[in-house]
Amino acid sequence: MSGHSKWATTKHKKAVIDAKRGKLFAKLIKNIEVAARTGGGDPAGNPTLFDAIQKAKKTSVPNENIDRAVKRGSGQEAGGADYQTIMYEGYGPGGIAVLVECLTDNRNRAASDVRVAFTRNGGTMADPGSVSYLFSRKGVVIVPKEGTDEDSVTEAVLDAGGEEITDNGDTFEVLSEATDLVPVRTALQDAGIEYDSADVVFYPSMQVEVDAEGARKILRLIDALEDSDDVQNVYTNFDASDEVMAQLEDED
Repeated sequence: MSGHSKWATTKHKKAVIDAKRGKLFAKLIKNIEVAARTGGGDPAGNPTLFDAIQKAKKTSVPNENIDRAVKRGSGQEAGGADYQTIMYEGYGPGGIAVLVECLTDNRNRAASDVRVAFTRNGGTMADPGSVSYLFSRKGVVIVPKEGTDEDSVTEAVLDAGGEEITDNGDTFEVLSEATDLVPVRTALQDAGIEYDSADVVFYPSMQVEVDAEGARKILRLIDALEDSDDVQNVYTNFDASDEVMAQLEDED
Protein backbone atom coordinates (compact mmCIF):
# COMPACT_ATOMS: atom_id res chain seq x y z
CA MET A 1 0.00 0.00 0.00
CA SER A 2 2.87 2.38 0.66
CA GLY A 3 3.64 2.51 -3.06
CA HIS A 4 0.04 3.44 -3.71
CA SER A 5 -0.05 6.21 -1.11
CA LYS A 6 3.23 7.56 -2.48
CA TRP A 7 1.69 7.69 -5.95
CA ALA A 8 -1.42 9.39 -4.53
CA THR A 9 0.81 12.03 -2.93
CA THR A 10 2.77 12.51 -6.15
CA LYS A 11 -0.47 12.76 -8.12
CA HIS A 12 -1.80 15.31 -5.64
CA LYS A 13 1.39 17.37 -5.90
CA LYS A 14 1.21 17.23 -9.70
CA ALA A 15 -2.43 18.37 -9.57
CA VAL A 16 -1.43 21.28 -7.33
CA ILE A 17 1.41 22.24 -9.71
CA ASP A 18 -0.92 21.97 -12.73
CA ALA A 19 -3.56 24.07 -10.97
CA LYS A 20 -0.95 26.68 -10.08
CA ARG A 21 0.33 26.58 -13.65
CA GLY A 22 -3.24 27.14 -14.91
CA LYS A 23 -3.59 30.11 -12.57
CA LEU A 24 -0.18 31.44 -13.60
CA PHE A 25 -1.13 31.16 -17.28
CA ALA A 26 -4.34 33.09 -16.59
CA LYS A 27 -2.40 35.83 -14.75
CA LEU A 28 0.18 36.16 -17.52
CA ILE A 29 -2.58 36.37 -20.14
CA LYS A 30 -4.32 39.07 -18.11
CA ASN A 31 -1.04 41.02 -17.96
CA ILE A 32 -0.74 40.88 -21.75
CA GLU A 33 -4.34 42.00 -22.25
CA VAL A 34 -3.94 45.01 -19.95
CA ALA A 35 -0.56 45.98 -21.47
CA ALA A 36 -2.08 45.88 -24.97
CA ARG A 37 -5.06 47.95 -23.86
CA THR A 38 -2.86 50.54 -22.17
CA GLY A 39 -0.09 50.93 -24.74
CA GLY A 40 -1.34 49.38 -27.99
CA GLY A 41 -0.94 45.93 -29.54
CA ASP A 42 2.51 46.37 -31.11
CA PRO A 43 5.24 44.95 -28.81
CA ALA A 44 7.92 46.91 -30.73
CA GLY A 45 6.37 50.18 -29.58
CA ASN A 46 5.07 48.94 -26.22
CA PRO A 47 7.88 47.71 -23.92
CA THR A 48 5.43 46.64 -21.19
CA LEU A 49 3.63 44.40 -23.69
CA PHE A 50 6.97 43.11 -25.02
CA ASP A 51 8.02 42.05 -21.50
CA ALA A 52 4.61 40.55 -20.70
CA ILE A 53 4.77 38.44 -23.88
CA GLN A 54 8.38 37.35 -23.19
CA LYS A 55 7.46 36.25 -19.68
CA ALA A 56 4.46 34.27 -20.94
CA LYS A 57 6.58 32.55 -23.61
CA LYS A 58 9.27 31.63 -21.05
CA THR A 59 6.50 30.02 -18.96
CA SER A 60 5.30 28.00 -21.99
CA VAL A 61 1.98 29.81 -22.49
CA PRO A 62 0.80 28.72 -25.97
CA ASN A 63 1.37 31.32 -28.71
CA GLU A 64 -2.29 31.30 -29.79
CA ASN A 65 -3.35 32.27 -26.24
CA ILE A 66 -0.82 35.12 -26.30
CA ASP A 67 -2.01 36.35 -29.72
CA ARG A 68 -5.66 36.28 -28.65
CA ALA A 69 -4.87 38.24 -25.48
CA VAL A 70 -3.09 40.92 -27.53
CA LYS A 71 -6.08 41.12 -29.88
CA ARG A 72 -8.58 41.33 -27.04
CA GLY A 73 -6.56 43.99 -25.27
CA SER A 74 -6.01 46.12 -28.36
CA GLY A 75 -9.67 45.81 -29.42
CA GLN A 76 -9.07 43.68 -32.54
CA GLU A 77 -11.15 40.92 -30.98
CA ALA A 78 -14.20 41.15 -28.73
CA GLY A 79 -14.33 39.81 -25.19
CA GLY A 80 -11.74 41.82 -23.28
CA ALA A 81 -12.65 42.61 -19.66
CA ASP A 82 -12.21 46.03 -18.09
CA TYR A 83 -9.52 45.21 -15.54
CA GLN A 84 -8.61 47.66 -12.80
CA THR A 85 -5.44 47.63 -10.73
CA ILE A 86 -6.11 47.77 -6.98
CA MET A 87 -3.50 47.64 -4.20
CA TYR A 88 -4.27 46.20 -0.79
CA GLU A 89 -1.93 46.56 2.17
CA GLY A 90 -1.56 44.47 5.28
CA TYR A 91 0.64 42.72 7.78
CA GLY A 92 1.39 39.02 7.83
CA PRO A 93 2.31 36.91 10.86
CA GLY A 94 5.23 38.42 12.79
CA GLY A 95 4.47 41.91 11.48
CA ILE A 96 5.77 41.20 7.96
CA ALA A 97 4.67 43.95 5.53
CA VAL A 98 2.53 42.68 2.63
CA LEU A 99 1.43 44.49 -0.55
CA VAL A 100 -1.16 42.77 -2.72
CA GLU A 101 -1.55 43.92 -6.32
CA CYS A 102 -4.87 42.90 -7.89
CA LEU A 103 -5.98 43.09 -11.49
CA THR A 104 -9.73 42.59 -11.44
CA ASP A 105 -13.04 43.26 -13.16
CA ASN A 106 -14.85 42.85 -9.81
CA ARG A 107 -13.60 44.99 -6.92
CA ASN A 108 -15.89 43.41 -4.32
CA ARG A 109 -14.76 39.88 -5.12
CA ALA A 110 -11.08 40.91 -5.04
CA ALA A 111 -11.45 42.69 -1.68
CA SER A 112 -13.31 39.74 -0.19
CA ASP A 113 -10.70 37.18 -1.40
CA VAL A 114 -7.82 39.24 -0.02
CA ARG A 115 -9.53 39.84 3.33
CA VAL A 116 -10.34 36.14 3.79
CA ALA A 117 -6.74 35.12 2.95
CA PHE A 118 -5.34 37.57 5.53
CA THR A 119 -7.85 36.62 8.23
CA ARG A 120 -7.40 32.86 7.85
CA ASN A 121 -3.61 33.00 7.81
CA GLY A 122 -2.76 35.16 10.81
CA GLY A 123 -2.57 38.48 8.95
CA THR A 124 -4.44 41.77 9.14
CA MET A 125 -5.48 44.29 6.50
CA ALA A 126 -4.06 47.80 6.91
CA ASP A 127 -5.04 51.30 5.77
CA PRO A 128 -3.78 52.52 2.37
CA GLY A 129 -0.32 54.06 2.75
CA SER A 130 0.47 52.43 6.08
CA VAL A 131 2.57 49.66 4.50
CA SER A 132 3.41 50.87 0.99
CA TYR A 133 5.91 53.46 2.28
CA LEU A 134 8.18 50.51 3.18
CA PHE A 135 8.53 49.69 -0.55
CA SER A 136 9.70 51.58 -3.64
CA ARG A 137 9.15 50.94 -7.36
CA LYS A 138 12.14 49.19 -8.88
CA GLY A 139 13.01 47.42 -12.10
CA VAL A 140 14.07 43.78 -11.70
CA VAL A 141 15.53 41.67 -14.50
CA ILE A 142 16.16 37.98 -13.80
CA VAL A 143 19.09 36.53 -15.78
CA PRO A 144 19.77 32.77 -15.84
CA LYS A 145 23.40 31.97 -14.98
CA GLU A 146 23.83 29.47 -17.79
CA GLY A 147 26.05 30.93 -20.50
CA THR A 148 27.09 34.06 -18.61
CA ASP A 149 28.82 35.31 -15.45
CA GLU A 150 28.49 38.19 -13.03
CA ASP A 151 31.21 40.29 -14.69
CA SER A 152 29.55 40.08 -18.11
CA VAL A 153 26.16 41.01 -16.68
CA THR A 154 27.66 43.91 -14.69
CA GLU A 155 29.51 45.21 -17.74
CA ALA A 156 26.35 45.05 -19.87
CA VAL A 157 24.04 46.90 -17.45
CA LEU A 158 26.33 49.38 -15.71
CA ASP A 159 25.87 52.29 -18.14
CA ALA A 160 22.18 51.48 -18.68
CA GLY A 161 21.19 52.07 -15.04
CA GLY A 162 21.81 48.72 -13.37
CA GLU A 163 22.30 49.47 -9.66
CA GLU A 164 22.83 46.15 -7.95
CA ILE A 165 23.37 42.55 -9.01
CA THR A 166 22.43 39.75 -6.61
CA ASP A 167 23.49 36.11 -7.00
CA ASN A 168 20.37 33.99 -6.36
CA GLY A 169 21.87 30.58 -6.98
CA ASP A 170 20.66 29.68 -10.50
CA THR A 171 20.06 33.28 -11.54
CA PHE A 172 21.31 36.85 -11.21
CA GLU A 173 18.86 39.55 -10.17
CA VAL A 174 19.58 42.95 -11.71
CA LEU A 175 18.04 45.86 -9.80
CA SER A 176 17.46 49.32 -11.30
CA GLU A 177 15.19 52.32 -11.00
CA ALA A 178 11.76 51.52 -12.48
CA THR A 179 12.40 54.02 -15.30
CA ASP A 180 15.64 52.22 -16.24
CA LEU A 181 14.06 48.77 -16.65
CA VAL A 182 13.77 48.92 -20.44
CA PRO A 183 17.31 50.34 -21.01
CA VAL A 184 18.76 47.63 -18.70
CA ARG A 185 16.83 44.85 -20.43
CA THR A 186 17.81 46.22 -23.85
CA ALA A 187 21.49 46.42 -22.82
CA LEU A 188 21.40 42.73 -21.85
CA GLN A 189 19.81 41.83 -25.21
CA ASP A 190 22.42 43.89 -27.08
CA ALA A 191 25.15 42.02 -25.21
CA GLY A 192 23.58 38.70 -26.25
CA ILE A 193 22.66 37.79 -22.65
CA GLU A 194 19.43 35.84 -22.17
CA TYR A 195 16.99 37.00 -19.49
CA ASP A 196 13.99 35.24 -17.93
CA SER A 197 11.83 38.20 -16.94
CA ALA A 198 11.84 41.98 -16.69
CA ASP A 199 9.31 43.56 -14.32
CA VAL A 200 8.63 46.73 -12.42
CA VAL A 201 8.03 45.59 -8.85
CA PHE A 202 7.56 46.90 -5.32
CA TYR A 203 10.91 46.38 -3.63
CA PRO A 204 11.27 46.49 0.18
CA SER A 205 13.57 49.23 1.51
CA MET A 206 14.58 46.92 4.35
CA GLN A 207 13.95 43.24 5.00
CA VAL A 208 12.93 41.36 8.14
CA GLU A 209 14.77 38.10 8.83
CA VAL A 210 12.49 35.20 9.83
CA ASP A 211 13.12 31.71 11.18
CA ALA A 212 11.64 28.51 9.75
CA GLU A 213 8.34 28.91 11.62
CA GLY A 214 8.02 32.56 10.54
CA ALA A 215 8.82 31.67 6.92
CA ARG A 216 6.30 28.82 6.99
CA LYS A 217 3.54 31.17 8.19
CA ILE A 218 4.25 33.99 5.74
CA LEU A 219 4.57 31.57 2.79
CA ARG A 220 1.19 30.07 3.74
CA LEU A 221 -0.34 33.56 3.59
CA ILE A 222 1.34 34.30 0.22
CA ASP A 223 0.01 30.98 -1.17
CA ALA A 224 -3.51 31.80 0.03
CA LEU A 225 -3.39 35.27 -1.54
CA GLU A 226 -1.97 33.98 -4.84
CA ASP A 227 -4.75 31.42 -4.94
CA SER A 228 -7.18 34.22 -5.85
CA ASP A 229 -7.61 34.74 -9.59
CA ASP A 230 -7.73 38.50 -8.97
CA VAL A 231 -4.35 38.68 -7.21
CA GLN A 232 -1.60 39.42 -9.70
CA ASN A 233 1.42 39.93 -7.42
CA VAL A 234 2.25 39.70 -3.72
CA TYR A 235 5.21 41.66 -2.33
CA THR A 236 6.60 41.25 1.19
CA ASN A 237 9.64 42.37 3.16
CA PHE A 238 10.50 39.02 4.74
CA ASP A 239 13.90 37.46 4.27
CA ALA A 240 14.89 33.89 5.11
CA SER A 241 18.35 32.35 5.01
CA ASP A 242 19.21 29.59 2.52
CA GLU A 243 19.28 27.15 5.46
CA VAL A 244 15.73 28.06 6.48
CA MET A 245 14.41 27.74 2.91
CA ALA A 246 16.21 24.40 2.47
CA GLN A 247 14.59 23.18 5.70
CA LEU A 248 11.13 24.12 4.38
CA GLU A 249 11.78 22.41 1.03
CA ASP A 250 12.74 19.20 2.87
CA GLU A 251 9.36 19.26 4.61
CA ASP A 252 7.45 19.42 1.30
